Amino acid sequence: MRNILHIKASIRGDESISNQLGDRIVAGLREKGDSRLAIRDLAAEELPFVSAERFAANLAPADERTAGQAELAAISDRLIEELENADTIVISTPVYNFGVPASLKAWADLVARAGRTFKYTENGPVGLLTGRKAYIAAASGGTKIGSEIDFMSPWLTFFLGFLGITEVEIVAADGIMGADGEAVIAAAQEQAERIAA
Repeated sequence: MRNILHIKASIRGDESISNQLGDRIVAGLREKGDSRLAIRDLAAEELPFVSAERFAANLAPADERTAGQAELAAISDRLIEELENADTIVISTPVYNFGVPASLKAWADLVARAGRTFKYTENGPVGLLTGRKAYIAAASGGTKIGSEIDFMSPWLTFFLGFLGITEVEIVAADGIMGADGEAVIAAAQEQAERIAA
């Protein structure tokens, strides 16, 4: 049984190219056998930014939290459980102003928890979410993925690796606002189909 978590970060819903690419990957993965799918649409909900109080609540042991801390930590706990339950993660994300959308950064801040998704050792931090594969389905209007102005894909790949998710594959429709936009989208869709096949 495959457990898939699909994280969507675009504000454009069904019109989003990154969401469409991610949906193709997910559909193909599900055709390979029994699977469970969880979808976390970051544009459909407003995740909270980490505050000092929320940070303290997230780090407090669950059985020692006050009622207020338990309420503050609840969303982070749910997001982490979704990651822990998944063996395959698909992240559909646009490039906004050369980086990830603020909603995806908020998600990252809520799932990065010492002692749960990573730990500190004498040799530095070690990710605890090993044995998982991630796909990044990306779209950008003008930023070429992998170029010197792309801060989304290196950051997101590094962050996933920080959590222990080191097997990451990127499907990108980049530069879709250019003259060859339709061809770029078609090529990315073909790549998504090959990955899922």
